[in-house]
Amino acid sequence: MASILIVDDEENLHQIYKALFTLKGHKVIGSAFDGDEAVQLFLKMDPKPDVIIMDHRMPRMDGISATKIIQEISAYSKIVFVSADETVRSEAMEAGATVFQVKPVRAKELFKIIEMIAEDN
Repeated sequence: MASILIVDDEENLHQIYKALFTLKGHKVIGSAFDGDEAVQLFLKMDPKPDVIIMDHRMPRMDGISATKIIQEISAYSKIVFVSADETVRSEAMEAGATVFQVKPVRAKELFKIIEMIAEDN
């Protein structure tokens, strides 16, 4: 199963994601509440997560900026960009996101994406 880093500024989404992923046998190995915190945490992680769930609008550093930096650190990072703002889809993909999903995303769809990505690792 996949190891997952959750990056979102909404505490309730962290709790929901963690509960859902754990039920499916995945392991949440880290949580960050903004892009800057995500980058700092990612730098320290060894091993790196199989999948990063990345939001866009967050304080201090947005998801696109964080995605670019994480991809510079590790070009093989698999980032599932999840945002309510569909207008940033192309920018997120250009920054290095593996997949873009519009919030609210159905749990079933998110599981399918994570399992597909985890198989590629």
